[in-house]
Amino acid sequence: MPTLAQEAMFAEVNGKLITMREYDAFFSSVLRQRFFHGKVPEGQFDAVRKEVADMFINREVLTDEARRQGFKPEAAKLDRALAEYDRRNGAMPDWKQRREQLLPAIQAQVSQQSLLEQLETSVRAIPQPTLTEVRSFYDQSPELFIEPEKLRLSVILIKVDPSATKEVWVKAQKAAQEIYGRIQQGADFAEQARQYSQHESAGRGGDLGYLHRGMMPDALQNKIDKLTLLVPEEPLTVLEGIAIYRLDERTKGALQDFSVVQVRARDLLYRSKSEQHWQNTVARFRAEAKIKILN
Repeated sequence: MPTLAQEAMFAEVNGKLITMREYDAFFSSVLRQRFFHGKVPEGQFDAVRKEVADMFINREVLTDEARRQGFKPEAAKLDRALAEYDRRNGAMPDWKQRREQLLPAIQAQVSQQSLLEQLETSVRAIPQPTLTEVRSFYDQSPELFIEPEKLRLSVILIKVDPSATKEVWVKAQKAAQEIYGRIQQGADFAEQARQYSQHESAGRGGDLGYLHRGMMPDALQNKIDKLTLLVPEEPLTVLEGIAIYRLDERTKGALQDFSVVQVRARDLLYRSKSEQHWQNTVARFRAEAKIKILN
């Protein structure tokens, strides 16, 4: 292995030299986590390379800051990491030898991650927002506290396997049209559902209960949006077969009272303020660090 003097350097952070080998290892690790087969999409390589370089520099700056603030690697975290390596690789015949070779790298990686986690936890631990702040957040962001529109639907389903032949689909369509015709002539929807529907809701007369917007595929949602209350829709082809829907009730979305959502509003505000404080602090640590990009 080449000496430090022989290696190509990537950067210097607060007097510490970082090799290109270290950066390349981090870059490859990020690519494996982020992209399928670790391959960057065409045309994005330069942007990703710069983003990962910033991430890598930030890690070094934050690790240095954690040590400066007196944080120490957690021995228990290292023990757990080594135990996990042993569990996964213990059956390998040469694991004992390889373990000794890998130990320094494992220790360095786990120790750094422990320092970073402790620093971030410390920085994010800001005071809880006051009631006045929470109320102001609620008033300024009403869109976060609107109860979604609710639809109560009933369905009659004639099941068809998606891979079934055209003849099977035509037969199911004909059966659904016959049911729809009887309903049009005054037959009770719920009774028709109990007799003919193959959906699990058949025993409830086809009642699906309340559904929020977004719970159904967009194409079906668009059709449901056009339904007239208590007027069954003509048979539709859906993934499961042929379905007849009826809109039984529509409850418009409404702003929830502050007393109902106060706890959620507080938690949302706290997370937002904590994240902003963390980002600002990282930017300050980086601005105060002595950084030289060498390659």
